Amino acid sequence: MTTLLVSHTRFLDHDTGPHHPESPARLRSVLAGLDESVFANLIRAEALPATAEQVERAHPGHYMDHLQAAIPDSGLSHLDGDTVVSPGSGEAMTRAAGAVIQAVDAVARKDVANAFCAVRPPGHHAESDRPMGFCLINNAAVGAMHARAVHGFTRVAVIDIDVHHGNGTQEIFWDDANAFYASTHQYPFYPGSGARRERGAHNNVVNVPLAAGSGSDVFRAGLTDEILPGLAAFRPDFIFISAGFDAHRDDPLGGLALNENDFAWATAAIMDSAKSLCGGRVVSVLEGGYNLDALKSCATAHVQTLKDH
Repeated sequence: MTTLLVSHTRFLDHDTGPHHPESPARLRSVLAGLDESVFANLIRAEALPATAEQVERAHPGHYMDHLQAAIPDSGLSHLDGDTVVSPGSGEAMTRAAGAVIQAVDAVARKDVANAFCAVRPPGHHAESDRPMGFCLINNAAVGAMHARAVHGFTRVAVIDIDVHHGNGTQEIFWDDANAFYASTHQYPFYPGSGARRERGAHNNVVNVPLAAGSGSDVFRAGLTDEILPGLAAFRPDFIFISAGFDAHRDDPLGGLALNENDFAWATAAIMDSAKSLCGGRVVSVLEGGYNLDALKSCATAHVQTLKDH
């Protein structure tokens, strides 16, 4: 078995306007890296759209109706100061969530060892009832709820390595005794959440806030000493990675000092935990990363580790 790559050209139709950091060029850069010969043995699939029922497991009520109603027929519409939608955003967001569902299905069936979803828009800031921070649907949370509802993997975990705290995933998981969320992130920083004291209603949230300028040693210690022991105590059935690469030292939106080797190391550490805890079941979902060269190098290091470790 090898690694599944799920993506789609429709993700490029999510137009955020000129000069917006969450641009189609991000995905083009990632996919260019994953077209290199070392990745020839990846299994590749085009993302199918998630259904409203699938999305509503993480975003209940009329969230999808409101979101679809906000998609303009032409031009751009701002949902907040950072979050922009265009006519192509509706299909892009449902395919982004659908990509994670497809990845879960493939890993659950043991068709592949693990999966990487090269998607946009990203998802980890999207709360149960609010899009924000470039994010429309919480892709990782939708995938986690699908793993539970369809495949019977009761205990789900998300490990978030983006430079920004995934407030949306934390909020969706907060009251859920069978969901675990852990994050390393710059703090204090956008979106303002992610303090160490934020532990969730069932003590299943582990936040490792990192001061601006923090590098490899602090990041690796946070995973080794806090997140991975918490994950082991939780004993998940399925692990998701919110794979943001904006903690790279060259990223224009972050202030941490990581490099691609740190992301490869973190990927291997999470995979080792998955092998001992849940049969190696891992699905990774692209989140942030805004320096195109750094994003490409980090994403390729991440996927090569998923493939070869």
